[in-house]
Amino acid sequence: MKNNAQTEIAQFKILREEYLNAKGELVNPLPSDITPALLVQFYKHMVYARTFDQKAIALQRTGKLGTYPSALGQEAINTALGMMMKEKDVLVPYYRDHSTRLIRGTPARDLFRYWGGDERGSLFSNPLNVDFPDCVPIATQLSHAAGIATAMKIRNAPFATVTTCGDGATSRGDFYEALNLAGVWQLPLVAVVNNNRWAISVPFSKQSKVQTIAQKAIAAEIDALQVDGNDPIGLLTCFNRALKKARDHKGATLIEAVTYRLGDHTTADDARRYRKDQDLESAKEIEPMIRLRLWLTQNNLWNDDLEQQEIMDCKNRIQQEVQAYLDTPPQVADDFFNYVYEECPAELENQKTFAREKFNRLSPH
Repeated sequence: MKNNAQTEIAQFKILREEYLNAKGELVNPLPSDITPALLVQFYKHMVYARTFDQKAIALQRTGKLGTYPSALGQEAINTALGMMMKEKDVLVPYYRDHSTRLIRGTPARDLFRYWGGDERGSLFSNPLNVDFPDCVPIATQLSHAAGIATAMKIRNAPFATVTTCGDGATSRGDFYEALNLAGVWQLPLVAVVNNNRWAISVPFSKQSKVQTIAQKAIAAEIDALQVDGNDPIGLLTCFNRALKKARDHKGATLIEAVTYRLGDHTTADDARRYRKDQDLESAKEIEPMIRLRLWLTQNNLWNDDLEQQEIMDCKNRIQQEVQAYLDTPPQVADDFFNYVYEECPAELENQKTFAREKFNRLSPH
């Protein structure tokens, strides 16, 4: 409560950006740099990402993949980010950024390898890939991203560092530390929060009392806004603006993209234990693929025949990637030793020889 001895010294507001509503209708004019052809390509990327997602779950259920985090219903955020980033921008992701990775040239077979427990999945096949591996420990990737953005600033490099996290990560100290550093040093950083309403089984309402995650950037003097995470046009627009700002070294931006996690947290989870069926069904009606398909169809840019053709093409492409993953030869035993020390200590050489011999005896090859 304000008294006569107090005066207002600061005021803040958070803006929300929106173009395409849940009915597939434009509520604001289409930006000039967002063309119909770009949105068709956007939709195709989401079809591919969802096909990958479905196959990954099927592989896990049949014992051919480890624990896997589905991005079902959240594809628009990752797709928009992948489409707006430039080749030499650096992605410092968390574990649900499958579409961004695929668009930026990481083959699906590498993602399958990673989630199949093969460390070579992080040794990307694409030699031009400058992105960092998936980060599973919650929020630690934001600190890494702040360091990378610092290097970009020191070198005056015209690129952006992009990092992502879920709403649960915004309660961690790493999140606040990274934002504080980005604000103080005006780093070329874009931080994207996928607010899918659930931190595993904890709803956002029980995790934080703030109205928006975006407002958490205010204390760091970082520009922030909220966007509908199921609105492809809004996502493309605000990501593009934030990335250009970062490349011009005009400071960091935090973007909260609000969506809903339609799947389980991972394949080791069962969201039926804590999520209401009604909430899930309501969220399914406004998910991004349905929304964009409505707009494309209404504007004669898409139809059922194109849909079936695209799904079949994506299934064929993913199946080729699955086969490449399944045909991957086992890691050699030497790898357990070769990448720990710059030079393997003498006392471990005998262990390496023993491991190699045992591996060769047990290997079916």
